[in-house]
Amino acid sequence: MKFNLDGLDVYFPYERIYLEQYEYMRALKQTLDAGGHCLLEMPTGTGKTVCLLSLITSYQLAHPNCGKLVYCTRTVPEMNSVMEELGTVLAYREERLRLDREAEGPASSGAGGDIEEAASSNSNSQQQQQQQQQQQIQQRKRKRIYGPKKNKHGRHNMGPSASPNGAGGSGALALCLSSRRNMCVNERVLRQGDREGIDAACRSMTAPWALERARKAGSAGGRPGAASGQGEEERGGIETCSYYDGFSAAGEATSMPSGVYDLEELKKWGEGRTWCPYYLARRAINHASVLVFNYQYMLDPKVAKMVSKELESESIIVFDEAHNIDSVCIEAFSVTIQSRHLEQATRSLGRLSGEINRVKASDGARLQAEYRDLAFVDVLSYFQHRACRLVSGAMGIMTDYTGTGYSMTSPRRDEIDPIYPAVAADRGGSPGGRHEQDAVGVLARMITTTNLEAKPLLRTLQVPNLDDFDALSDVADVASLVATYSEGQPRFAIIIEPNVEGEQNPGIQLACLDSSLAIAPLFKRFGSVVITSGTLSPIDLYPKLLQFEPCVSQSFNMSTFRPCIRPLVITKGSDQLPVSTKFDDRGDMGVVRNYGTMLVELCGAIPDGVVAFFTSYSYMESIVGEWDGMGIMRQLTKSKLVFIETKDVVETTLALDNFRRACDSGRGAVFLSVARGKVSEGINFDRHYGRAVIMFGVPFQYTLSHILRARLEYLQVQYQIREQDFLNFDALRQASQCVGRVIRSKVDYGLMIFADSRYNRHDKRSKLPKWILQFLGDGQLNLSTDTAIGQVKHFLRIMAQPVDQESLKEVLLTVEEVESMTRSEPTLLIAE
Repeated sequence: MKFNLDGLDVYFPYERIYLEQYEYMRALKQTLDAGGHCLLEMPTGTGKTVCLLSLITSYQLAHPNCGKLVYCTRTVPEMNSVMEELGTVLAYREERLRLDREAEGPASSGAGGDIEEAASSNSNSQQQQQQQQQQQIQQRKRKRIYGPKKNKHGRHNMGPSASPNGAGGSGALALCLSSRRNMCVNERVLRQGDREGIDAACRSMTAPWALERARKAGSAGGRPGAASGQGEEERGGIETCSYYDGFSAAGEATSMPSGVYDLEELKKWGEGRTWCPYYLARRAINHASVLVFNYQYMLDPKVAKMVSKELESESIIVFDEAHNIDSVCIEAFSVTIQSRHLEQATRSLGRLSGEINRVKASDGARLQAEYRDLAFVDVLSYFQHRACRLVSGAMGIMTDYTGTGYSMTSPRRDEIDPIYPAVAADRGGSPGGRHEQDAVGVLARMITTTNLEAKPLLRTLQVPNLDDFDALSDVADVASLVATYSEGQPRFAIIIEPNVEGEQNPGIQLACLDSSLAIAPLFKRFGSVVITSGTLSPIDLYPKLLQFEPCVSQSFNMSTFRPCIRPLVITKGSDQLPVSTKFDDRGDMGVVRNYGTMLVELCGAIPDGVVAFFTSYSYMESIVGEWDGMGIMRQLTKSKLVFIETKDVVETTLALDNFRRACDSGRGAVFLSVARGKVSEGINFDRHYGRAVIMFGVPFQYTLSHILRARLEYLQVQYQIREQDFLNFDALRQASQCVGRVIRSKVDYGLMIFADSRYNRHDKRSKLPKWILQFLGDGQLNLSTDTAIGQVKHFLRIMAQPVDQESLKEVLLTVEEVESMTRSEPTLLIAE
């Protein structure tokens, strides 16, 4: 449909629209009009992505001066899903604009003449033509309520646009960008398998010094790919990439035509022209109107400076599924160094010294020229010398504290001396007689200038594998962060612990405490930043955590024609013994047995797929072990196959595939997973894959963690956020994210089971999203297992009935209803 929203023509690729979609787009438009930022919580499975894309692309069409749409996702599957939805939106807009032009054509071409009879004789035929065109439009629009048909591959209009006016009828170009591993088409490089190997192989074949050697070898005129036909080319014994060679040779001709390109289409387009898709996308970023990539491309400074530094200030930044955005920001500015990393850094320093001596001996003039390009006199030797002392100082301080955990939560300037002897030793002056503020300033500038990721230094030393220097780079990052943020209020904690990540390995952790550090530049630089998710409640904490003032902050209810969600709070087993994962109760055999019996009875009553989430990997492993000893696992396998999430990504992916196969075959399966894990964040269990989600316990963070304690103290002092308020907020958003996996559309249905007595408390359940609370009545609280089983069977019996299409249409708004609402509501009330 095409409708007018407060003066903006919105192209929405479906015949009807839900009420919450209309309200969501209206709040989004108000944000763009005001040039501010917003927080929007949209119910899961109600078309949030298509609303974002429809509204913002329509806004770009109506406002040519509007910048790019930068859509940030978390995973590659989400990225491809966004691109597919975008293809649907632009294809509909292109078709609608074409039909509008055809409808206007006869009217504009039939301008008045000298003979009134001719005009009157043509009027009837023109009216008939217009009526026929309107009928054609309506017929095309009303073929499906849920949008245009997919082709046999399930992809919407990917690749270059065949329209003379380009994609979307306006020449739009939409790209996505990911790592080399996801975009490379060179089979020789892809054989490396892991990300580090692929990056190293790519650099060894595309680095300027490698290409220079190949040219000097005298075989630069060879046909690309002639050596093996798999993308590599032998030039005098030096292997180069034919795709990169073709890309470089094309120069400015490597422009991309208007269209929508997901990762597969980018690879297909580049491979067909012998152009590297990765570098092609990097170059085409400045010409694109829509960009889709990972959070880190905007939040991580090291990545953002290479990808997003040239984006216009008028660009619109969208963070989708952003319920954990504060954690992502903190991770981007936190560094962990273990003792083995320091050993690797020491070896890297030895290799760096050898490379410097080799280059000095072979091409001293080139190295001197590189020195002049840098900001220091003999800065490389200075860096090498100070890095050695920095590493040795870190190893020394780590050795002193290997017995017990130690936390320094206020890394002020006077606390840098014992941690960084290399910095403290240079307080007296600066190298080469240069006038610097002090050693901390020297260190910050030195690290910035000679960063191991920087192209000039690596090009000079001709080092293809940057991953060999990761450990040394981490040490440099720690020093750079401390030097940069040593002034003002403390925003980092230096944690020295004997065991890091459960390993018998001492380490230093520089933990960022202020999540606003990473995202504050985006709020300052761009006019509109949209933070949205299905689980932002309680929404009022995000402005404090991220330090910004949203002009719109709103949470929406779900419109539904039937109660498709049934939340249940189970507080006790069939024996009336309370169940909880509290530390004092989780080891009680009665609680363990009740949880096991609960899972067995629920799996016996619920068909198809069931997903169970636990609070941590360790708790899941311990309780599954106890269940196995009690015979509960054998009972469970009688009704469903059992699959378990592990920390290994490959194992978990295989388990998910087999879980879906078991559900497809009718055997049914239960998937045991962990809150905050891979499955809880990026995997949907729609339809028969997830008829119920069980949340065993409240997923609080480990409260004895030194990093968490430091952050809680920081939030209390700086933002007056109480410790318990933040812990409840964080745990309940994780629980909401887990149970939200069960519902993905209005015709879908599922059970959300909260199995812990603490969910019965108002201070806990009140922090659940509004769209869950609207289905949670008093009769679904404080249930025992046997009472809950009765409600489960009743709910499934009702949901098993065929969907009433007429009832479904009642919650869908037509174009006329939408425009009447727009006229009757000239202003939007913002939920504070």
